[in-house]
Amino acid sequence: MSVSLPLIHNKALVWFRRDLRDYDHAALYHALKQSQQVYCIFIFDQEILDQLTDKADRRVEFIWESVRELKSALQSNGGDLIVQYGLASDLVVQLAQSFKVDAVFSNRDYEDTAINRDAKVKQALASIGIDFYQYKDQVIFEQDEILTLANKPYGVFTPYKNASLKKLNDYYLKAYPVDSYVKNLTKIDAVEMQKPLLSLESIGFTRTNLSALQLPTGMSGGAQLFADFSERISRYKEARDFPAVKGVSYLSVHLRFGTVSIRHLARTAMQIGGLGADTWLSELIWRDFYFQILYHNPQVGFGKAYKPEFEFLPFPNNPAYFQAWCDGNTGYPLVDAAMRQLNTTGFMHNRLRMVAASFLVKDLLIDWRWGEHYFAQKLIDFDLSANNGGWQWAASTGCDAQPWFRIFNPITQSEKFDGAGKFIRKYVPELKACNDQEIHAPWQISPTRLMAIKLSIGRDYPNPIVDHAAQRLLTLSLYKNANTKDLVDNV
Repeated sequence: MSVSLPLIHNKALVWFRRDLRDYDHAALYHALKQSQQVYCIFIFDQEILDQLTDKADRRVEFIWESVRELKSALQSNGGDLIVQYGLASDLVVQLAQSFKVDAVFSNRDYEDTAINRDAKVKQALASIGIDFYQYKDQVIFEQDEILTLANKPYGVFTPYKNASLKKLNDYYLKAYPVDSYVKNLTKIDAVEMQKPLLSLESIGFTRTNLSALQLPTGMSGGAQLFADFSERISRYKEARDFPAVKGVSYLSVHLRFGTVSIRHLARTAMQIGGLGADTWLSELIWRDFYFQILYHNPQVGFGKAYKPEFEFLPFPNNPAYFQAWCDGNTGYPLVDAAMRQLNTTGFMHNRLRMVAASFLVKDLLIDWRWGEHYFAQKLIDFDLSANNGGWQWAASTGCDAQPWFRIFNPITQSEKFDGAGKFIRKYVPELKACNDQEIHAPWQISPTRLMAIKLSIGRDYPNPIVDHAAQRLLTLSLYKNANTKDLVDNV
């Protein structure tokens, strides 16, 4: 945990980014403790938003709702949240000057573009005599806190996890007592306070189906979901792989935008203990692992393979196959259900992310970067480090990746993790009349049975666009030419 600076400031500015809460917040705590008056800001960054082509983006609406709650919470504690739209790197400096602050406080980000933006802000602030302080907040361990005995970053998860667990203690998980210093929050003038919060429309976006999905937003939403998950966490290990079961935490979007505290989640998991909580804690450490991979290897965030030997795999990249995958019309029910869940809700179950990614790369022979980009557009919990790490794992191009010779069989995955077809029926309703055995490979149903259940394969639901066994052989050949290994496994 960062040590407080001895300097006491007259006025300070806290720049909220992906940390939309008013408790256990590193930058807010340090600013309040060191400053007599603290202003809080959030900026809808035009540079980021302009890259979003879908103006009905669930992520923007989630952020907007969470910002609204944060503003209300700060107001109830005697402060406020100034919310603006524009180029963040410019507006932060302008607001710092306007409020005549001595320092700006924020929490660190680990993506290359954010690091460069913050360096630009720091330089601009320094030129006008304003300090810029940053703190660790969105991860348990950051940057160089977990290194090998050779003082190098880890490239394999298990030893990284073991080193993290060995180091993990109350020092790293202790909450920042923001409430002890809230008296230093400062209101802006009365005229400014009466201004309504920027609407979604004013920043170029529209409402989505977020409310219909009943995904709770903001700090209250994160607390609600974690309270619910805490009652189920003991069953997490055995339930997490089944998409039709309420087995996962559903907290990924809250972790993404910081409406929950990673320290609170990890500390609670350690306190609960047991196989389920320990397994979930391991997933939180996976998240840290991908952050440090991105930090130490920024090139992966720009589409480079972590393993150079797999950088130029000659994928055929059939555009019709890719479109069928995007639309959930591949003829493989579990894959299609997964993609339709993503398109409909902005969420995809973690097991299905692996299945869908493996299918795109190793059945359809599409470059993993195409899938990574599609997920980046659609996932409400999109995080560059985790998304890139997951795709490179599935494509066998990344650190600690799925071995290239292991290829998920979409039928056996379906039978194993959605045996009764409950998840498939929810998102592929055209197959609802199939029985539990038929639903995983409906093209194998006899003509007589198809007539009985009034299902036409090729009309009501597509035939498989590829043959898994044939594509598997092509994939093995493609990867083998880039690698000397000659092992084969099919799961």
